Amino acid sequence: MSEHVMSRLQLLAAEIYAYSYANYIDHLGMGHVRYDNLMPEDAELLERAVTENWELERVAKAMEVKTDVAENLLSAARRALKVVDAENPAESFRNAVRQVVRRAAEEGLENDEAIEQLVIQICYRVSDLAYLLKRDGNPLSRYSRHFRRDPNRTYLEGHFDEGDDFE
Repeated sequence: MSEHVMSRLQLLAAEIYAYSYANYIDHLGMGHVRYDNLMPEDAELLERAVTENWELERVAKAMEVKTDVAENLLSAARRALKVVDAENPAESFRNAVRQVVRRAAEEGLENDEAIEQLVIQICYRVSDLAYLLKRDGNPLSRYSRHFRRDPNRTYLEGHFDEGDDFE
């Protein structure tokens, strides 16, 4: 993996088009217009379409795709925004894993191959988390409390302000 730091739009593009951050980074700065410019431009347009509630036909026209493709891209953009705009890397990871598990559950986990595919997708998300942690210069332990957060529980103010010290 190169030393490129991905912009927010590049992160969105990676999420929308289902690239791991490591794979996306490997294509940056090598003259790949698709990764450096086109996909981030698509991500920017899709984010605008989501935030401004564009009609599906308008999205399809702007993206120069059929409406079913535009619908899939809008759905991907909504999911991407939840991952990229999470409050911290731990919440980004939780959102990403939740999406992977939800999709796997919808497609069915009836055999070992399906379970293995889910494990692989979760491992990709771990890789993405590693990128975010390295980018931010924080250890995994900084977010230990966020990883253990239970949405059905109330926490005291300041509970998530510090990580756990495992030293």
